[in-house]
Amino acid sequence: MKILVTGGAGFIGSAVVRRAITQRGYAVANLDALTYAANPANLDSIADHPDYSFHKADIRDLDALNKVFAETDPDAVMHLAAESHVDRSIEGPIAFVETNVMGTANMLQAARTHWEGLAGARKEAFRFHHISTDEVYGALGPTGFFTETTRYAPNSPYASSKASSDMLVRAWGKTYKLPVVISNCSNNYGPFQFPEKLIPVVILKALAGETIPVYGDGSNVRDWLYVDDHAEALLTILERGRLGEIYNVGGDAEVSNLDLVKQICKIIDQELDRKTPSEDLIKFVTDRPGHDFRYAIDAAKIKSELGWTPSATVEQGIAETVRWYLENRDWWQAIQARGHQQERIGLTKGTGA
Repeated sequence: MKILVTGGAGFIGSAVVRRAITQRGYAVANLDALTYAANPANLDSIADHPDYSFHKADIRDLDALNKVFAETDPDAVMHLAAESHVDRSIEGPIAFVETNVMGTANMLQAARTHWEGLAGARKEAFRFHHISTDEVYGALGPTGFFTETTRYAPNSPYASSKASSDMLVRAWGKTYKLPVVISNCSNNYGPFQFPEKLIPVVILKALAGETIPVYGDGSNVRDWLYVDDHAEALLTILERGRLGEIYNVGGDAEVSNLDLVKQICKIIDQELDRKTPSEDLIKFVTDRPGHDFRYAIDAAKIKSELGWTPSATVEQGIAETVRWYLENRDWWQAIQARGHQQERIGLTKGTGA
């Protein structure tokens, strides 16, 4: 099987590409515009693999997408490319609409044209897997969980753009019978995450001995999902998920932002044998507009139907992630050298970052 993965040079996308090639034996065509959060170095381990190809294109360009579909002739699509950082969406919302809404519409049109040109078993087996976020559901109070039937109530421009893209995928499935499936995930973390998101920001700030800013009082709660567990879930949904369905993917790992930051600081202190606690670097800063209090996923559907469960506890995953950043300084130092400024904490997972 050949999969066309959009956003394959990003954080989650690259995990999917690496896993699809090395553990599934699939051929992968990676379509990526290589914007700021994409990094070809994420794919160094498979860049020369005979089953991997890269295609630079922007999902906002329908003509370019049609050319990539013609060149790659995929059996399935995994659509991860997106603008994904909540803070950036607050500062510049139109870019999120252009990429996440119009870009997804373009992908659906290009996929539909390709699919309608297939025949027989290939047409029957084709599917379009759209990867989205739990932020489309809005926010939870102290109790309760998001399920696949939770009403959409997005609160940020980012979440609204992803909710819009989900609705477009649903519409293409209903109107044109395009074989689609949607997944909505909780906050991802792990190796290769672009250093504007919460966990890499905390790690790198602590390593540098710089102030670690935390929004509000740090009581906001997220369900954390290790990126390799998410990649496995996505491939499982692609392979066995029921068409037209939504699958929520969560890590069963609810932690407040403040507790998570403190956990990272303790691991760094242990790894580096620090005597002065890195927790002393924490500073509470003004909360961002519309900051959702809590996200939590009920992943019972994917567990019961497809047999997927997260393999990493948040304690295991965070420890592995911290060690990866300690052992791969060249990777994040190269990003810093390109001028990336870590001035804010990001609290969203980002499907394409």
